[in-house]
This record gives sequence, structure tokens and C-alpha cells, in this order.
Amino acid sequence: MPQSLDGKLVVAISSRALFDFEEENLIFDPADPEPYKALQLTRLDQPAQPGVAFSLVQKLLAFNTIAPLVEVVILSRNDPVSGMRVFRSSAANGIKLERGVFTNGAPPFSYLRPLNAHLFLSANPDDVREALLLGFPAARVATTSVLASRAHPNEVRIAFDGDAVLFSDEAERIYQAGGLQAFQEHETSKVAQPLPDGPFKPLLATLHRLQQASTPRLRIRTALVTARSAPAHERAIRTLMKWNIAVDEAMFLGGLDKGPFLREFAPDFFFDDQTGHVDAAARHVPAGHVAGGVANETPLAPPAP
Repeated sequence: MPQSLDGKLVVAISSRALFDFEEENLIFDPADPEPYKALQLTRLDQPAQPGVAFSLVQKLLAFNTIAPLVEVVILSRNDPVSGMRVFRSSAANGIKLERGVFTNGAPPFSYLRPLNAHLFLSANPDDVREALLLGFPAARVATTSVLASRAHPNEVRIAFDGDAVLFSDEAERIYQAGGLQAFQEHETSKVAQPLPDGPFKPLLATLHRLQQASTPRLRIRTALVTARSAPAHERAIRTLMKWNIAVDEAMFLGGLDKGPFLREFAPDFFFDDQTGHVDAAARHVPAGHVAGGVANETPLAPPAP
């Protein structure tokens, strides 16, 4: 009987998101990938250093010491030969990986469907956009991010922006079109109406279920980190209540720089839809860009004079 990933949290991740392959990537040329392949082959026995999402993967896989709860699959544009280095690097770094898909340059995102992935992390912005269009939570890893803090070794810490990440971009569109006052009025008038689901709501729901398996020695801690402020905070809280999902911390920052607050929370990963917030956060924590919603739409060109 074929094996199944049903009931597990499934994370699909590219090799550059899991390991630091930035030096190798400098010589990668899609028109002539052979030098890259040759370099990876010469470094086959040289374990790669941890990358931006390494801590997140390492801690999530620790839940498998309780029960088979998490599956991490490499989903990469690398060639199969380079894939050998990925698996060897995983073993050398104590990361138990069994499955991988290496497409040798072809777009890999369609394989998210048979994996039924709950999260896709990649350094390739095009793959992330396509994954989001298919309905999968996905983020472009900011490869310049600092690595995760080691302050909370027994906790998987994950932080989410609200609008266009956990929630839809409905309210963000009001803000973009009419400014802060229009946004606050809109959210106050609809305070009892839950926000529509955003692209990362399924991941938060799956993490919430995984939290039920937590032990005193291994826990998940989540945070909502949003530019919302009172009175718009209430609709966000009521939406989470309607979902029957509780986050451990909520930060309503009213436009303050998220970076210092994230530094104190020390997540293993932070997700945001705005590149400015991601870039600021990446100076303090591992961060990824969710390339969806109104903030990532191409502006219309001005009409000709």
C-alpha cells in the first residue's frame, strides 16, 4: 500500500531556503547550468551551512519525536546531482529528510498539489507567486535575513502579519484607496463581521492542531504582528475567535517599525506581504515575503497626456 502524508504538516522547501547556497548561486546561469552543477559536485562531501529557514525546519521536525506529525520535502529547481548535496547536508546537520523533487530548472510549484503542502518556502519569487495563485501558503525567503535566535530552543516561534497574510486584503484595499481614516471607519463598521480568509489561514489552522501535541519540552508559539491599531484591532481578534484559533501574542503596532518587536519575540520565521516590512524584519529575524494582495499588484500606468 502506498505511503501517505495525510494528517501531517507538510512543508515544501527549496534548497536555498534550507541551506546557505548563496556563494554557489552567484555562478548559476539558467542558460548554462553546468558550472553550477560541477561546483556542487566538487562540494558533495562539504556540508552546506544552515540557511534562513533551517531553524524552522529543525524545530518542526522535532515534533516527530512525539509522533509522525511533520513532513519536510525538498522542492527544488536543482538538478538531481546537486540534490545529492542537499540530502548529504541535511544528514550532516541532523535534519532527517526522506523526500525530494528536483526539476533541473523547470518550475517545481505544480508538485505542491500531490504533496498537499501546507507551506512552500523558496528563494524564487516566480515560484512563490505561482504557488499562491494555486492556493498554497507560500513565501519568498529573504536570503539576507539573519538566522534565528537560539533563545527559545524548545519552542517553534512563528509570526504573521495580518491583512493579506492571515486575513484577506479586503481591509488593506480600503486603506490603499482611502487612507487611515477610511480604513478605521470601515473596520469599525464591520467589527462583528469576520475578515475573509487570507492565504496563510490554512497554515495557522494546521499549526493550531499541531499545538495540541505540544509538551512542556516542545511547543509552538504564534504571534500576530500587524500595523493595525485600535479600534481596528477588534475585528482581527474577533476573526480569530470565529475561526476558533488563538494566537499566543498579538501586537497592534499602529505603523511602528515591526523589526524591534520581532527581535524581542525572536521567531523562527516571520511572514509579511510588504517588502519594506520584510526587509526591515530581516535585519532582526528570518523573514519571508508573501507576494499576494493589493500591495503586490503592479500599479496601472498613468494615462497618456
